[in-house]
Amino acid sequence: MNQIEQFQQECLERIKANKKNDSLISAAKSFIKESTLPKYSYNFTWLGRPIIQYPQDMIAMQEIIWQVKPDLIIETGIAHGGSLIFYASMLELLGNNGQVLGIDIDIREHNRVKIEKHPMYKRITMIEGSSIDENVVQNVRDFAKDKKRVLVALDSMHTHDHVLKELELYSPLVTKGSYIVVFDTIIEDMPNNFFPDRPWGKGNNPKTAVWEFMKNNDRFEIDKKIENKLLITVAPDGYLICIK
Repeated sequence: MNQIEQFQQECLERIKANKKNDSLISAAKSFIKESTLPKYSYNFTWLGRPIIQYPQDMIAMQEIIWQVKPDLIIETGIAHGGSLIFYASMLELLGNNGQVLGIDIDIREHNRVKIEKHPMYKRITMIEGSSIDENVVQNVRDFAKDKKRVLVALDSMHTHDHVLKELELYSPLVTKGSYIVVFDTIIEDMPNNFFPDRPWGKGNNPKTAVWEFMKNNDRFEIDKKIENKLLITVAPDGYLICIK
């Protein structure tokens, strides 16, 4: 085993050990809980645009994109556009012709203007409409036609029914070896009534949708290695790798 292989093996062993480190896991869960209400994830930008993600999940997505080298990244939920810019910049670094397709039911004008003025916009297309609307989904399917490697990130409405429908509609577009990433599954791990002003909560959220989806779908597995690596993540059980 050469030095590079030895280093990689040591990384894998540390990640494997993490899932048995109760004190580390507890500290990570405590940080997630305590940092949610103060909107810790709202404090970060990517190339000038608010991204509203934990840095750990951004690093995980970077690793996935570098590994998969997708021709297309589909994201539901645009907000300020930071994730679109992030994904586009990763594709720019890959040097291929990869594109990013963003979908949102309400692309606010001030955000649209900033996104369209960004240097990475050359790789971005946006669709305004519900991610589960029949016409929107057909447009996405048309856009994804002939793409060899497709990656999907779900980060729009976080109710069980909506996310489950997204999983059913968008998972067929994901190619073997790539991922469909479901964000904010962490909602299930928060206390009851933690989101009193939202239509989602414990028992009704992206993680419950993932669990339901996985009962009847054998194309995907939950990649627990990513969760064990990150520990601090808004997507526990949310990194789904396509295995067939």
